[in-house]
Amino acid sequence: MRDVAIIGVGQTPVGEHWDMGLRQLALGALRAALEDAGIEQVDALIVANALGGNLSGQNHLGALVADYAGMTGVEALRVEAADASGGLALRQGYLMIASGAAETVVVLGVEKATDRTGSERDTALATVLDADYEAGPGATPAAIAALLMRRYMHEHGVGLEQFEGFSVNAHANGATNAFAMYRNKLRPGAFAKAPVVAEPVNLFDSAPEGDGAAAVILTSAERALDSVPKPVRVRGSAAATDTLAVHNRRDLLFLQAANLAAGRAYEQAGIGPEDIDLAELHDSYTVLTALQLEAAGFAARGEGWKLAAEGALGRDGRLPISTFGGLKARGNPLGATGVYQAVEIVRQLRQDAGENQVPDARRALALNLGGLGGTAVAHLLERGE
Repeated sequence: MRDVAIIGVGQTPVGEHWDMGLRQLALGALRAALEDAGIEQVDALIVANALGGNLSGQNHLGALVADYAGMTGVEALRVEAADASGGLALRQGYLMIASGAAETVVVLGVEKATDRTGSERDTALATVLDADYEAGPGATPAAIAALLMRRYMHEHGVGLEQFEGFSVNAHANGATNAFAMYRNKLRPGAFAKAPVVAEPVNLFDSAPEGDGAAAVILTSAERALDSVPKPVRVRGSAAATDTLAVHNRRDLLFLQAANLAAGRAYEQAGIGPEDIDLAELHDSYTVLTALQLEAAGFAARGEGWKLAAEGALGRDGRLPISTFGGLKARGNPLGATGVYQAVEIVRQLRQDAGENQVPDARRALALNLGGLGGTAVAHLLERGE
Protein backbone atom coordinates (compact mmCIF):
# COMPACT_ATOMS: atom_id res chain seq x y z
CA MET A 1 0.00 0.00 0.00
CA ARG A 2 1.31 3.42 -0.97
CA ASP A 3 1.13 6.47 1.27
CA VAL A 4 -1.47 9.01 0.10
CA ALA A 5 -1.45 12.80 0.15
CA ILE A 6 -3.75 15.70 -0.71
CA ILE A 7 -2.22 18.19 -3.15
CA GLY A 8 -5.18 20.42 -4.04
CA VAL A 9 -8.42 21.69 -2.53
CA GLY A 10 -11.33 23.79 -3.71
CA GLN A 11 -14.78 24.78 -2.50
CA THR A 12 -17.77 26.98 -3.18
CA PRO A 13 -19.58 28.95 -0.48
CA VAL A 14 -22.44 27.04 1.15
CA GLY A 15 -25.75 28.85 0.67
CA GLU A 16 -28.87 29.11 -1.45
CA HIS A 17 -27.50 29.00 -4.99
CA TRP A 18 -30.68 29.53 -6.98
CA ASP A 19 -28.75 30.32 -10.17
CA MET A 20 -26.73 27.09 -10.23
CA GLY A 21 -27.48 23.39 -10.52
CA LEU A 22 -25.41 20.39 -9.47
CA ARG A 23 -23.10 20.56 -12.48
CA GLN A 24 -22.31 24.28 -12.10
CA LEU A 25 -21.58 23.95 -8.37
CA ALA A 26 -19.41 20.91 -9.00
CA LEU A 27 -17.40 22.62 -11.74
CA GLY A 28 -16.56 25.59 -9.52
CA ALA A 29 -15.06 23.42 -6.78
CA LEU A 30 -13.34 21.09 -9.27
CA ARG A 31 -11.62 23.90 -11.15
CA ALA A 32 -10.44 25.48 -7.89
CA ALA A 33 -8.92 22.19 -6.70
CA LEU A 34 -7.17 21.50 -10.02
CA GLU A 35 -5.74 25.01 -10.03
CA ASP A 36 -4.59 24.62 -6.43
CA ALA A 37 -2.82 21.37 -7.33
CA GLY A 38 -1.34 22.83 -10.51
CA ILE A 39 -2.69 20.05 -12.72
CA GLU A 40 -5.25 19.82 -15.52
CA GLN A 41 -6.25 16.15 -15.63
CA VAL A 42 -6.84 13.25 -13.25
CA ASP A 43 -7.17 9.49 -13.65
CA ALA A 44 -10.49 9.22 -11.83
CA LEU A 45 -13.37 11.34 -10.54
CA ILE A 46 -15.40 10.28 -7.49
CA VAL A 47 -18.56 12.25 -6.79
CA ALA A 48 -20.18 12.27 -3.35
CA ASN A 49 -23.88 13.12 -3.17
CA ALA A 50 -26.74 12.14 -0.90
CA LEU A 51 -30.01 13.37 -2.38
CA GLY A 52 -29.48 14.34 -6.02
CA GLY A 53 -32.16 11.93 -7.19
CA ASN A 54 -34.67 13.14 -4.61
CA LEU A 55 -34.07 16.89 -4.66
CA SER A 56 -32.72 17.53 -8.17
CA GLY A 57 -34.13 14.59 -10.13
CA GLN A 58 -30.56 13.73 -11.09
CA ASN A 59 -28.59 10.54 -10.54
CA HIS A 60 -25.63 9.28 -12.63
CA LEU A 61 -23.53 12.14 -11.31
CA GLY A 62 -20.13 10.73 -12.23
CA ALA A 63 -20.81 11.00 -15.94
CA LEU A 64 -22.68 14.29 -15.51
CA VAL A 65 -19.78 16.07 -13.81
CA ALA A 66 -17.11 14.49 -16.03
CA ASP A 67 -18.99 15.63 -19.12
CA TYR A 68 -19.55 19.18 -17.89
CA ALA A 69 -15.93 19.49 -16.76
CA GLY A 70 -14.58 18.40 -20.13
CA MET A 71 -13.28 15.11 -18.75
CA THR A 72 -15.30 12.73 -20.91
CA GLY A 73 -13.59 9.34 -20.93
CA VAL A 74 -12.26 9.50 -17.38
CA GLU A 75 -13.32 6.83 -14.88
CA ALA A 76 -16.10 8.42 -12.82
CA LEU A 77 -18.62 7.23 -10.26
CA ARG A 78 -20.96 8.40 -7.53
CA VAL A 79 -20.69 7.35 -3.86
CA GLU A 80 -23.77 7.50 -1.62
CA ALA A 81 -23.90 6.96 2.14
CA ALA A 82 -26.38 9.65 3.18
CA ASP A 83 -24.56 12.51 4.95
CA ALA A 84 -21.41 10.36 5.07
CA SER A 85 -21.17 10.25 1.27
CA GLY A 86 -18.30 12.75 1.23
CA GLY A 87 -16.20 10.88 3.78
CA LEU A 88 -16.80 7.55 2.07
CA ALA A 89 -15.94 9.02 -1.34
CA LEU A 90 -12.68 10.31 0.14
CA ARG A 91 -11.98 6.83 1.44
CA GLN A 92 -12.58 5.32 -2.01
CA GLY A 93 -10.19 7.82 -3.55
CA TYR A 94 -7.64 7.04 -0.85
CA LEU A 95 -7.91 3.32 -1.60
CA MET A 96 -7.48 3.88 -5.35
CA ILE A 97 -4.23 5.77 -4.78
CA ALA A 98 -2.95 3.46 -2.02
CA SER A 99 -3.54 0.36 -4.15
CA GLY A 100 -1.90 1.82 -7.24
CA ALA A 101 -5.13 1.73 -9.25
CA ALA A 102 -4.71 5.43 -10.04
CA GLU A 103 -2.05 8.13 -9.80
CA THR A 104 -4.35 11.12 -9.33
CA VAL A 105 -7.96 11.16 -8.16
CA VAL A 106 -10.33 14.07 -7.58
CA VAL A 107 -12.93 13.53 -4.86
CA LEU A 108 -15.83 15.93 -5.27
CA GLY A 109 -18.79 16.42 -2.95
CA VAL A 110 -21.81 18.30 -4.27
CA GLU A 111 -25.34 18.87 -3.01
CA LYS A 112 -28.34 21.01 -4.01
CA ALA A 113 -30.60 21.06 -0.97
CA THR A 114 -32.53 24.33 -1.17
CA ASP A 115 -34.50 23.93 -4.40
CA ARG A 116 -37.10 22.01 -2.39
CA THR A 117 -38.70 23.33 0.78
CA GLY A 118 -41.16 22.21 3.44
CA SER A 119 -42.54 18.70 3.22
CA GLU A 120 -40.66 17.92 -0.02
CA ARG A 121 -37.30 18.49 1.64
CA ASP A 122 -38.36 16.74 4.86
CA THR A 123 -39.45 13.69 2.87
CA ALA A 124 -36.11 13.59 1.05
CA LEU A 125 -34.12 13.99 4.27
CA ALA A 126 -36.07 11.15 5.86
CA THR A 127 -34.67 8.73 3.26
CA VAL A 128 -31.44 8.56 5.32
CA LEU A 129 -33.46 6.73 8.01
CA ASP A 130 -34.97 3.23 8.05
CA ALA A 131 -37.92 3.55 5.65
CA ASP A 132 -39.98 0.79 7.25
CA TYR A 133 -39.53 1.52 10.93
CA GLU A 134 -38.56 5.21 11.18
CA ALA A 135 -39.41 7.31 8.12
CA GLY A 136 -42.54 5.30 7.25
CA PRO A 137 -44.26 6.01 10.59
CA GLY A 138 -43.35 9.71 10.22
CA ALA A 139 -39.96 10.19 11.87
CA THR A 140 -37.43 12.71 10.55
CA PRO A 141 -33.71 13.04 11.34
CA ALA A 142 -34.50 16.01 13.61
CA ALA A 143 -37.10 13.96 15.48
CA ILE A 144 -34.67 11.08 16.06
CA ALA A 145 -31.96 13.53 17.16
CA ALA A 146 -34.47 15.03 19.59
CA LEU A 147 -35.13 11.61 21.12
CA LEU A 148 -31.38 11.03 21.54
CA MET A 149 -30.91 14.46 23.07
CA ARG A 150 -33.79 13.96 25.49
CA ARG A 151 -32.33 10.61 26.57
CA TYR A 152 -28.83 12.09 26.95
CA MET A 153 -30.17 14.92 29.11
CA HIS A 154 -32.11 12.45 31.27
CA GLU A 155 -29.31 9.91 31.79
CA HIS A 156 -26.54 12.43 32.44
CA GLY A 157 -28.47 15.16 34.24
CA VAL A 158 -27.72 17.80 31.61
CA GLY A 159 -29.85 20.85 30.81
CA LEU A 160 -30.44 22.25 27.33
CA GLU A 161 -28.38 25.35 28.07
CA GLN A 162 -25.31 23.18 28.67
CA PHE A 163 -25.15 22.36 24.94
CA GLU A 164 -24.92 26.06 24.07
CA GLY A 165 -21.11 26.17 23.82
CA PHE A 166 -21.11 23.98 20.70
CA SER A 167 -23.20 26.45 18.70
CA VAL A 168 -21.56 29.57 20.16
CA ASN A 169 -18.15 28.20 19.09
CA ALA A 170 -19.37 27.25 15.62
CA HIS A 171 -20.85 30.68 14.94
CA ALA A 172 -17.78 32.46 16.31
CA ASN A 173 -15.68 30.56 13.76
CA GLY A 174 -18.20 30.86 10.94
CA ALA A 175 -18.24 34.63 11.35
CA THR A 176 -14.73 34.83 9.85
CA ASN A 177 -15.24 32.22 7.11
CA ALA A 178 -16.07 33.72 3.72
CA PHE A 179 -17.50 30.37 2.59
CA ALA A 180 -19.98 30.11 5.50
CA MET A 181 -23.74 30.29 5.05
CA TYR A 182 -24.31 32.08 8.38
CA ARG A 183 -21.69 34.56 9.55
CA ASN A 184 -23.57 35.91 12.54
CA LYS A 185 -22.30 35.32 16.07
CA LEU A 186 -24.58 33.66 18.61
CA ARG A 187 -25.05 35.61 21.83
CA PRO A 188 -24.56 33.61 25.04
CA GLY A 189 -27.96 32.91 26.58
CA ALA A 190 -29.84 32.92 23.27
CA PHE A 191 -29.40 29.22 22.51
CA ALA A 192 -32.15 27.80 24.72
CA LYS A 193 -34.65 30.49 23.64
CA ALA A 194 -34.64 29.61 19.93
CA PRO A 195 -37.79 28.30 18.20
CA VAL A 196 -38.25 24.55 18.59
CA VAL A 197 -37.75 22.19 15.63
CA ALA A 198 -38.41 18.90 17.47
CA GLU A 199 -38.33 19.42 21.23
CA PRO A 200 -35.70 19.79 22.67
CA VAL A 201 -33.87 20.37 19.35
CA ASN A 202 -34.23 23.99 18.21
CA LEU A 203 -33.04 26.28 15.40
CA PHE A 204 -29.78 27.14 17.16
CA ASP A 205 -29.14 23.48 17.91
CA SER A 206 -29.49 22.06 14.38
CA ALA A 207 -27.53 22.79 11.21
CA PRO A 208 -29.28 24.40 8.21
CA GLU A 209 -29.15 22.58 4.88
CA GLY A 210 -27.40 24.41 2.05
CA ASP A 211 -26.11 24.05 -1.50
CA GLY A 212 -22.40 23.61 -2.03
CA ALA A 213 -19.49 21.72 -3.54
CA ALA A 214 -15.98 20.91 -2.36
CA ALA A 215 -13.12 18.97 -3.95
CA VAL A 216 -9.74 17.48 -3.03
CA ILE A 217 -7.01 16.09 -5.29
CA LEU A 218 -5.27 12.91 -4.11
CA THR A 219 -2.01 11.37 -5.25
CA SER A 220 0.79 9.25 -3.80
CA ALA A 221 2.83 10.88 -1.03
CA GLU A 222 6.00 10.33 -3.08
CA ARG A 223 4.57 12.10 -6.10
CA ALA A 224 3.09 14.86 -3.93
CA LEU A 225 6.54 15.98 -2.83
CA ASP A 226 7.35 16.87 -6.43
CA SER A 227 3.97 18.53 -7.04
CA VAL A 228 3.27 21.07 -4.30
CA PRO A 229 5.25 22.70 -1.47
CA LYS A 230 2.82 21.69 1.29
CA PRO A 231 1.19 18.29 0.72
CA VAL A 232 -0.99 16.92 3.51
CA ARG A 233 -0.68 13.19 4.23
CA VAL A 234 -3.64 10.91 4.83
CA ARG A 235 -2.34 8.93 7.80
CA GLY A 236 -5.51 6.96 8.52
CA SER A 237 -8.75 6.15 6.70
CA ALA A 238 -11.52 3.93 8.03
CA ALA A 239 -15.27 3.40 7.87
CA ALA A 240 -17.80 1.43 9.90
CA THR A 241 -21.54 0.91 10.27
CA ASP A 242 -24.11 0.56 13.03
CA THR A 243 -27.76 -0.43 12.85
CA LEU A 244 -29.63 1.95 10.57
CA ALA A 245 -32.64 2.23 12.89
CA VAL A 246 -31.55 3.87 16.12
CA HIS A 247 -33.97 1.84 18.25
CA ASN A 248 -32.14 -1.38 17.30
CA ARG A 249 -28.85 -0.28 18.87
CA ARG A 250 -27.63 -1.98 22.02
CA ASP A 251 -26.70 1.39 23.47
CA LEU A 252 -28.65 4.40 22.24
CA LEU A 253 -26.07 6.87 23.55
CA PHE A 254 -22.94 5.34 22.07
CA LEU A 255 -22.01 5.90 18.43
CA GLN A 256 -20.53 2.48 17.76
CA ALA A 257 -19.72 3.17 14.10
CA ALA A 258 -17.88 6.38 15.02
CA ASN A 259 -15.95 4.57 17.74
CA LEU A 260 -14.90 1.80 15.34
CA ALA A 261 -13.97 4.13 12.47
CA ALA A 262 -11.94 6.48 14.67
CA GLY A 263 -10.26 3.57 16.45
CA ARG A 264 -9.23 1.93 13.19
CA ALA A 265 -7.87 5.22 11.85
CA TYR A 266 -5.88 5.80 15.07
CA GLU A 267 -4.45 2.30 14.79
CA GLN A 268 -3.38 2.83 11.17
CA ALA A 269 -1.62 6.07 12.09
CA GLY A 270 -0.09 4.72 15.30
CA ILE A 271 -1.47 7.59 17.36
CA GLY A 272 -4.32 8.24 19.79
CA PRO A 273 -6.85 10.99 20.49
CA GLU A 274 -4.31 12.76 22.69
CA ASP A 275 -2.20 13.41 19.56
CA ILE A 276 -4.94 15.28 17.68
CA ASP A 277 -4.59 19.07 17.35
CA LEU A 278 -8.05 19.75 15.91
CA ALA A 279 -11.13 17.87 14.76
CA GLU A 280 -13.93 18.45 12.30
CA LEU A 281 -16.96 16.57 13.61
CA HIS A 282 -20.38 16.05 12.08
CA ASP A 283 -22.25 18.68 14.10
CA SER A 284 -25.64 18.46 12.40
CA TYR A 285 -27.10 18.39 15.95
CA THR A 286 -25.25 19.31 19.14
CA VAL A 287 -26.06 15.98 20.79
CA LEU A 288 -24.24 14.22 17.96
CA THR A 289 -21.19 16.39 18.59
CA ALA A 290 -21.16 15.40 22.26
CA LEU A 291 -21.57 11.74 21.34
CA GLN A 292 -18.75 11.89 18.77
CA LEU A 293 -16.38 13.45 21.30
CA GLU A 294 -17.11 10.50 23.56
CA ALA A 295 -16.95 7.84 20.82
CA ALA A 296 -13.65 9.16 19.43
CA GLY A 297 -11.92 9.16 22.83
CA PHE A 298 -11.86 12.88 23.59
CA ALA A 299 -14.27 12.68 26.53
CA ALA A 300 -15.64 10.09 28.93
CA ARG A 301 -19.18 8.77 28.52
CA GLY A 302 -21.70 11.46 29.45
CA GLU A 303 -19.07 14.21 29.50
CA GLY A 304 -18.77 15.32 25.88
CA TRP A 305 -20.91 18.37 26.63
CA LYS A 306 -18.39 19.53 29.23
CA LEU A 307 -15.77 20.35 26.59
CA ALA A 308 -18.16 22.90 25.11
CA ALA A 309 -19.26 24.26 28.48
CA GLU A 310 -15.62 24.70 29.55
CA GLY A 311 -14.57 26.47 26.36
CA ALA A 312 -12.13 23.71 25.37
CA LEU A 313 -13.30 23.60 21.74
CA GLY A 314 -12.35 27.10 20.56
CA ARG A 315 -9.43 27.79 18.24
CA ASP A 316 -7.14 28.35 21.23
CA GLY A 317 -8.66 25.51 23.27
CA ARG A 318 -7.54 21.99 24.04
CA LEU A 319 -9.38 20.50 21.03
CA PRO A 320 -10.54 23.03 18.44
CA ILE A 321 -13.58 21.85 16.47
CA SER A 322 -15.83 23.43 13.81
CA THR A 323 -12.90 25.71 13.02
CA PHE A 324 -14.63 27.24 9.98
CA GLY A 325 -18.11 27.10 11.51
CA GLY A 326 -18.90 23.40 11.11
CA LEU A 327 -22.24 22.37 9.70
CA LYS A 328 -23.98 24.70 12.15
CA ALA A 329 -22.60 27.99 10.79
CA ARG A 330 -20.85 27.04 7.53
CA GLY A 331 -24.07 25.25 6.56
CA ASN A 332 -24.88 21.59 6.03
CA PRO A 333 -24.14 20.46 2.46
CA LEU A 334 -25.34 16.94 3.28
CA GLY A 335 -23.45 14.46 1.08
CA ALA A 336 -20.62 16.95 0.45
CA THR A 337 -19.90 17.41 4.17
CA GLY A 338 -16.99 14.97 4.41
CA VAL A 339 -15.18 16.68 1.55
CA TYR A 340 -15.71 20.13 3.08
CA GLN A 341 -14.19 18.77 6.29
CA ALA A 342 -11.10 17.62 4.38
CA VAL A 343 -10.74 20.96 2.58
CA GLU A 344 -10.95 22.87 5.86
CA ILE A 345 -8.45 20.61 7.61
CA VAL A 346 -6.00 20.92 4.72
CA ARG A 347 -6.21 24.70 5.01
CA GLN A 348 -5.48 24.44 8.73
CA LEU A 349 -2.52 22.10 8.28
CA ARG A 350 -1.06 24.26 5.53
CA GLN A 351 -1.30 27.24 7.90
CA ASP A 352 -3.55 28.84 5.29
CA ALA A 353 -6.69 29.41 7.39
CA GLY A 354 -6.39 33.17 7.90
CA GLU A 355 -8.44 34.42 10.85
CA ASN A 356 -9.62 30.85 11.46
CA GLN A 357 -6.12 29.45 11.94
CA VAL A 358 -5.49 27.02 14.80
CA PRO A 359 -1.96 27.72 16.11
CA ASP A 360 0.64 25.16 15.02
CA ALA A 361 -1.87 22.54 13.86
CA ARG A 362 -0.12 19.35 12.79
CA ARG A 363 -2.61 16.46 13.05
CA ALA A 364 -6.37 16.48 12.60
CA LEU A 365 -9.34 14.13 12.64
CA ALA A 366 -12.32 14.35 10.28
CA LEU A 367 -15.35 12.36 11.43
CA ASN A 368 -18.30 12.19 9.03
CA LEU A 369 -21.64 10.57 9.94
CA GLY A 370 -24.42 9.20 7.78
CA GLY A 371 -27.88 9.85 9.19
CA LEU A 372 -27.83 9.39 12.97
CA GLY A 373 -24.61 7.40 12.91
CA GLY A 374 -25.59 4.41 10.78
CA THR A 375 -22.38 5.04 8.85
CA ALA A 376 -19.21 6.74 10.10
CA VAL A 377 -16.02 7.58 8.23
CA ALA A 378 -12.83 8.78 9.91
CA HIS A 379 -9.75 10.33 8.34
CA LEU A 380 -6.53 11.37 10.05
CA LEU A 381 -4.61 14.04 8.18
CA GLU A 382 -1.09 15.21 8.98
CA ARG A 383 0.95 18.21 7.92
CA GLY A 384 3.89 17.37 5.68
CA GLU A 385 7.27 18.23 7.14
